[in-house]
Amino acid sequence: MFKKIKNIYRKLTGKIFGNISKDIGIDLGTANTLVYVSGKGIVINEPSVVAINKKTGQILAIGKKAKEMVGKTPSHIVATRPLLDGVVNDFEVTEQMLRYFIDKIHQDSFSILPRPRVLVGIPSEVTEVEKRAVIDATINAGAREAYIIDEPMAAAIGAHLPVTTAAGSMIVDIGGGTSEIAVISLGGVVSSRSLRVAGDEMNEDIVRYCRDEFNLLIGERTAEEIKIAIGSAYPQKKRLFMMMRGRDLVSGLPKEVKVNDEQIREAISRSIRIIVNNIKTIIEDTPPELVSDIMQKGIILAGGGSLIRGLDKLIANQSGISVRTMEDPLTAVARGTGIVLEDLENLKEILVANQYDESPLK
Repeated sequence: MFKKIKNIYRKLTGKIFGNISKDIGIDLGTANTLVYVSGKGIVINEPSVVAINKKTGQILAIGKKAKEMVGKTPSHIVATRPLLDGVVNDFEVTEQMLRYFIDKIHQDSFSILPRPRVLVGIPSEVTEVEKRAVIDATINAGAREAYIIDEPMAAAIGAHLPVTTAAGSMIVDIGGGTSEIAVISLGGVVSSRSLRVAGDEMNEDIVRYCRDEFNLLIGERTAEEIKIAIGSAYPQKKRLFMMMRGRDLVSGLPKEVKVNDEQIREAISRSIRIIVNNIKTIIEDTPPELVSDIMQKGIILAGGGSLIRGLDKLIANQSGISVRTMEDPLTAVARGTGIVLEDLENLKEILVANQYDESPLK
């Protein structure tokens, strides 16, 4: 009886708030958070960084402004990432960040108290506790209904793959904190791997390489700039160079070193090798009929890590299957959440859970 009353109440409030709030899809990434709004597309693409004053507990900045502070703040101000390896690391700060994005979307409307439906993309192998943390943070941030979806499923939908048909599709989504590898068929994940090796790990590889090879200490932001500018997974026809600046570990003074793409390729080779080996393992674990489908369609790459030069060629050579990077891979998960939101009633089967039911939706 209580459940029936709760469902009626939910439908009534849903109609009321549905008229004044906008449904939102969120790619809650370790490095960046992208927000999709129904009818508008992706309206927010900001770093998942929050700057906090430790003395007062006050949040000073969120997103781009907070990222600009990384490595440049006094001791009492900390620029932190509330998500670690794709999952909530700091519940309260994540809640504040989500509330900031929800309010930002509704600031130009006449909605005084926005209560949107929110769909959040999360890594495929998170624990039940981690799923609950995402849902609770989303509800506390102002959502009237919170749903979660596996990131590889959302990325596959964003790539317009036929995920609900009896045909195999393989997606590799390389983000900041995690790399998601999945084979999808009939609206479900047949086999998958969620690796805590992705863009951030490659940045750390570059930091270590510079320290070991050049006695040069650089920051993660510098390492990321180097990765984007000259990083590659496969030998390039044209040699790429870049000047990098940091502190000499011997003298303690500023130092400038010229590096090339071959050196950076060597630096990130360990992380790339782990990702490629896991792709091969997933293919080995996939039923033959689905492998046949994947060979016809090819492996689809998504996420910021897919933009590393020559990664598609390396995976194709190692797996024997054609590989292509989807159009606009950085926004794949966010666009996928948007497509699901537009047809939520018919696509509920592919969701993981919502705040009303801790088990998968039925």
